[in-house]
Amino acid sequence: MKALKTNKKSNFIKDDKLHEECGVFGVYNHEDSAALTALGLHALQHRGQEAAGIVTFDGTKFISERHSGLVSDNFTKSSVINRLVGNSAVGHNRYSTTGATIQRNIQPFFADLWGGGFAIAHNGNITNALSLRDDLIRKGSIFQSTSDTETILQLVARSEVDRTLDRLVDALMQISGAWALVVLTNKKLIGARDPFGIRPLVLGELDGAKILASETCALDIIGAKFIREIEPGEIIVITEDGEESVKPFPNARLRPCIFEYIYFSRPDSMLDGRSVYECRKSFGKNLAKECPANADIVVPVPDSGVPAALGYSEESKIPFELSIIRNHYVGRTFILPTQSNRQSSVKLKHNPDKGSIKGKSVVLVDDSVVRGTTSVKIVELMREAGASEIHMRIACPPIKYPDFYGIDTPETEQLLASNKSLDEMCKYIGADSLGFLSLDGLYQSMGYKNGRNNDNPEYTDHCFTGDYPTHLNDYKSEKIQEQLSLLSENESQN
Repeated sequence: MKALKTNKKSNFIKDDKLHEECGVFGVYNHEDSAALTALGLHALQHRGQEAAGIVTFDGTKFISERHSGLVSDNFTKSSVINRLVGNSAVGHNRYSTTGATIQRNIQPFFADLWGGGFAIAHNGNITNALSLRDDLIRKGSIFQSTSDTETILQLVARSEVDRTLDRLVDALMQISGAWALVVLTNKKLIGARDPFGIRPLVLGELDGAKILASETCALDIIGAKFIREIEPGEIIVITEDGEESVKPFPNARLRPCIFEYIYFSRPDSMLDGRSVYECRKSFGKNLAKECPANADIVVPVPDSGVPAALGYSEESKIPFELSIIRNHYVGRTFILPTQSNRQSSVKLKHNPDKGSIKGKSVVLVDDSVVRGTTSVKIVELMREAGASEIHMRIACPPIKYPDFYGIDTPETEQLLASNKSLDEMCKYIGADSLGFLSLDGLYQSMGYKNGRNNDNPEYTDHCFTGDYPTHLNDYKSEKIQEQLSLLSENESQN
């Protein structure tokens, strides 16, 4: 799904978090397909806030609505939903990794191919997309976007096999990386998941209609019944005759992304039969065992740090306090008037409750640290509120390596844990002590008593270990990197 990465600096608040780059949703054979898709995308808004799109099929033609901004800004008006007629639909939320969110990169993508219309929405990242793009352009393909998702569309278009499903399989056989796809054709809704299962995809049912979604929370919002997860390496084809499951890929060692449990998925979602909320509480409990602190209160960095902080509090018997209040009505692109104001921009989103903090020794719990810039500001806020001591605790291991599978991460030189020791990080953040959940502790929290199996790890955890499950073709080629820079520059000028 991801467009090309750049290090372009913005003039607005830069959230010091990892960002998942999209959510996908699909409906087959329901009269309210567009409205259901809009609701599903609203539930998946945390997976991408910069743009959203819906494509429907009414039996004769495809209709597309793609807009920058939140789902609630574009798909709540009846006039928009009324234009999206049809009993089947696919939708997409996008978080871009390049300069501006431009119209041509908003998904779902649609094209009239030989055999009929083809709409596709993608969560993940294709790690050989630029190499494939270069080859396709040489053979005459004309690209309309800078998204790797279009590479899949172009491969389908140029496939020489007959059936739509076989053409999709032919395309997916050529790509490497992570993907969870929803595809809408004249007769089918198709879901596909990469052989490692890096990105999630689930199947549900509502009034006899089949639903595909990135997370179970999107099923909950429309009252759909959860049926099962799409299996890693599975392609599910939904038609009026029922469902067909195809598994065309060679067997791979399953490695779903551990960050879905740490941060990306909504706490009320279920992944592989596990409650995301309970997993995060378990991270906090093990964190308390590994990194105890002599403190008066446990305070989460809201909102993502709350479950882990609850777990830390329960295990340590230190009282839990919601001593940092988050303003949920500040957008990520809130422009500030001066640089000095930007430097204190964290106050727009977080404000301390001084009464519960003053004179207290505080355990401050967050889910992760990326650059460390927000941690610095949060610690400063706690000092200003009168905290006597601040013990920062992070409910995952140190992030030392960038991601290439659909997560927006900075380059290695910008990752705090890649460039500083634990003591140096603690000093940089300004805390009295700093502790991270260990890698084994993370796995133990997920139910693996012996911790991580270094020979056969159960999850994709490369951000901590540098152990990437697939080849990183594009990122090891100097020629491709030159193309990457040129395409990124061209996009930023649009």
